[in-house]
Amino acid sequence: MVKEVKRVAAIHDMSGIGRCSLTAAIPIISVMGVQCCPFPTAILSCQTMYPEYSFFDFTDEMIKYEKVWQNLNAKFDCIYSGFLGSEKQIDIVLEFIDRHEESFVMIDPVMGDNRAIYKTYTDEMCSKMKKLVQKADLVTPNVTEALILTEKHLDHEVTIKEAELMAREICELGPKLIVITGIEQGDQICNLAYSKNSDQSFVIKKKYNKESYSGTGDIFSSILCGMLLNGHSLKEAVERASSFIYNVVNYTKSSGGNIKEGIMFEPFLKELI
Repeated sequence: MVKEVKRVAAIHDMSGIGRCSLTAAIPIISVMGVQCCPFPTAILSCQTMYPEYSFFDFTDEMIKYEKVWQNLNAKFDCIYSGFLGSEKQIDIVLEFIDRHEESFVMIDPVMGDNRAIYKTYTDEMCSKMKKLVQKADLVTPNVTEALILTEKHLDHEVTIKEAELMAREICELGPKLIVITGIEQGDQICNLAYSKNSDQSFVIKKKYNKESYSGTGDIFSSILCGMLLNGHSLKEAVERASSFIYNVVNYTKSSGGNIKEGIMFEPFLKELI
């Protein structure tokens, strides 16, 4: 009897250098025993923190790419969406989700960080992202993105209680589950999860070393994706992802890793098996 392997359509950009987006999602989801099917939105030589990078917009190709998947009658247990570069790309993903009503939908609404909206994002794109979030079963915004989704000022103070209120508000848009990441509380960094169905929340706390590495959000969400598809609870998934990020950040810092290259997760992949 052939053992079933769960399948994820991972809709992200890909950077040749820099551990983020598909470059992180593919190995992490794969090592957890789940097939990661990349659906690229853009191809970059290296992630955009570098002083120089090439960029190929994959928008027009996305339509042809997904049409072939339609012709193959491809099915996915999960649709996992990350950074999207235009309103047109968001529309493509909305239509893709509508064609796969049976799929678990996970949206990482990548719009900003460190209390600033990314320069590539317009007000119209932020509004369109809210429509995408409405389609999600699980959404994983960082603090900045949670503030954008709830239309609060980016300087708004976010306590654990305020994060829970924002989580409830975002779930009113449609998602059943939410994890708000990167909530700074003194010397701790916290991730708050909330379930609309049970109306319960929990917080996972780790010591904050004040370092910020590219791609940690992508890695966190990819671990959640793999854990949930393997039948683990949201709490188990958030605990595993939080511990993994904490350990790898400390390892990267002690090893003198380049912030632009992201965290050195490769030696730790075996811990996710």
